[in-house]
Amino acid sequence: MYLCNEPKIDEATQEPENCRDTTAWVECLPAPNISCRLSNGTEFKFSGKEVGFNKTISCRNVSGYSYKVAVALSLFLGWLGADRFYLGYPALGLLKFCTVGFCGIGTLIDFILIAMQIVGPADGSNYIVDYYGARLTRLSITNQTYRKPHLSL
Repeated sequence: MYLCNEPKIDEATQEPENCRDTTAWVECLPAPNISCRLSNGTEFKFSGKEVGFNKTISCRNVSGYSYKVAVALSLFLGWLGADRFYLGYPALGLLKFCTVGFCGIGTLIDFILIAMQIVGPADGSNYIVDYYGARLTRLSITNQTYRKPHLSL
């Protein structure tokens, strides 16, 4: 049994301060009266107040694009292509500007795609979203995915 500390969150990126390559470390405290045998054979008993080990947690690669700003630009200035310019798609931004958001249809579609986080920054990074906010987590099925068999009655 152990308890891990909450990571320190960077105000600018809303990710753990020590996030590197989508991985961050948090300190974990073993429960009181847990004994561990060290490599030299001595036994150490934890009181519940000292750090026993570090645990890895996942974090996201962000580079400065705010989700709130992208949605606001899409909602209010999407017909001018401001959302696409902000996200790093200048050609699509110019096309939306010249066609007045594809006569409104493209603006509506882009707003939905940005709001659902399907369209993200052009550099492949993630949006800056509040650490405890509504984040999109994509799940994928591969050949290693285990599918639980259905029980037939």
